[in-house]
Amino acid sequence: MGWSLNLGTIAGTTVRVHFTFLLLLVWIWLTHYQIGGTPAAWQGVAFIIAVFACVVLHEFGHIAAARYFGISTPDITLFPIGGVARLERMPEEPGQEFVIAVAGPLVNVAIAALIFALLGGSAGVEQMAGIEDPRMGFLARLAGVNVFLVLFNMIPAFPMDGGRILRAALAARLSWSRATQIAATIGQGLAFVFGFVGLFYNPLLIFIGIFVYLAAAAEAQNAQIREVATSVLVADVMITEFARLERSATLDEAIEMLLATTQHEFPVIDSAGHLEGLVTRNDMIRTLKEKGPAAPVASAMRRDIPKIHYRKSLEESLRLMQQADVPAVAVVDNSDRLVGLMTHETIGEMLMIRSAVSDAFRFGRLRGAKPRFTRI
Repeated sequence: MGWSLNLGTIAGTTVRVHFTFLLLLVWIWLTHYQIGGTPAAWQGVAFIIAVFACVVLHEFGHIAAARYFGISTPDITLFPIGGVARLERMPEEPGQEFVIAVAGPLVNVAIAALIFALLGGSAGVEQMAGIEDPRMGFLARLAGVNVFLVLFNMIPAFPMDGGRILRAALAARLSWSRATQIAATIGQGLAFVFGFVGLFYNPLLIFIGIFVYLAAAAEAQNAQIREVATSVLVADVMITEFARLERSATLDEAIEMLLATTQHEFPVIDSAGHLEGLVTRNDMIRTLKEKGPAAPVASAMRRDIPKIHYRKSLEESLRLMQQADVPAVAVVDNSDRLVGLMTHETIGEMLMIRSAVSDAFRFGRLRGAKPRFTRI
């Protein structure tokens, strides 16, 4: 999110625009200026803004459907190739994912139909197809963009809606993990097709192919995590040996600990071992620049870190991490004392171990009934 500009909040969802979108506006201005001068350049910028307004409405179609099933959406981020709405959690049923996925394209269908009605049905296929031609009518081109968005999003590849619809259909008969794996494989195959075609026709397809490939791989990995998380306890995979900071520590002491360890997140605790907050490497550096090394570490720590009992399932820990959008989850014992940390790096290591050995491997088998807590 550090590369994104906050545009405001609509109905509880923050709308952000990635800085690369601003580069797109500059490129559109320059290319249209070469075609028709300053008036054409500003018309091109206005058209792109109108297109992304349709993209925002598309994402809010997903949001409305998600909220119907009790799933909130913290934010939307606009990129040059589209928008991404971050769901608080994944839908629990294939039918729910189907409805959420199809809601976005239906919004574009409604927008195209409305524009077509406003034009009195005078917009032909030729006009709507000339999306890149500034000499064509503004509204006709906008209708064409919405038709394109529907067709493009229905491609059965992640992260497009068609990939999620395909997974929902497969998950009705197969396990969620298997359905995701099949849909991701299809998506990666289509990504290679995009890249190959882009070599001969449009280089933009190469970048789209790379994006689709990476998104499909990420979905497959998320499905693996979800499958493993249902049968693993937090105590089995959490970090139990870690450095932490006392509340009275200074930033100078925190930096010394940062250099002496491989940690990027440091819990701040009180004298009884209860969590006060979390200091990340980036927070340390930023506060060090602003307030100097003598500043208390409490001035740099985050206080919104969720807690979870070490006997809870890993699935619940992942849900907390996703909902709060935090780098770590604090693991506590019956007395609410800090005994472990769950981080994204821990989850990645768990997946690497799972892929290297058979399914018979049991996480946490070397730890015994209770987690160890080593003070450093």
